[in-house]
Amino acid sequence: MAEEGYVAAEHAAFDNAPDPDNPGWHLWELRDDRRFNAQVMGKLITRVEANGAVRLRMFPELKHTNLLDIVHGAATLSLIDISLFSCGHMLGLDGMEGSVTLDLSTQFIGGGLPDQPLDAVTEVLKETKRLVFLRGLVEQGEHKVAAFSATIRKGRSR
Repeated sequence: MAEEGYVAAEHAAFDNAPDPDNPGWHLWELRDDRRFNAQVMGKLITRVEANGAVRLRMFPELKHTNLLDIVHGAATLSLIDISLFSCGHMLGLDGMEGSVTLDLSTQFIGGGLPDQPLDAVTEVLKETKRLVFLRGLVEQGEHKVAAFSATIRKGRSR
C-alpha cells in the first residue's frame, strides 16, 4: 500500500495530483473529459483518512438533483461506484488498472443536500489475489445518506 495515498503514473487514465484548491486532497479527474466522470459528476477530490479509509468528495450541482431538490440516487450511486476505485488506487492496491465492479449493495438512509459537499468514505475489508471487498458510507458531515458494500475484480496483469 502507498504511504502517502498518491498514485503517480504518467500512463494513468486519470489525474491524481494534489489539489491546489484543497490542501491535503488529491484530484480524481479522468484525463479524457468526454467520459462519464467529467461529463456528469463534475469535480471530484480524494484523500486517505487517518484510519486508512479513503474519502471521495463531490460538489453537488443542480444537475445532480431530483424533483425533490435532493441529490438524485443515481448521482449517489455513481459517487459510490467511483469511490471503490479511488479507494483501491489511493491505497496502492495491485491490479486496480482494468478492475471492474462485480457487486454493489446500497441502502439509502437519507437525502443528500445539493448545497454541501457529498462524501463517500470507503474502506477495504479484505483483499485477495483477484478480488477486493469494500464497504462504506455516503455522508455530509454527521448526516448519513447511504451505506454500501461492494466487490471489485482486479484487472489482469499486462
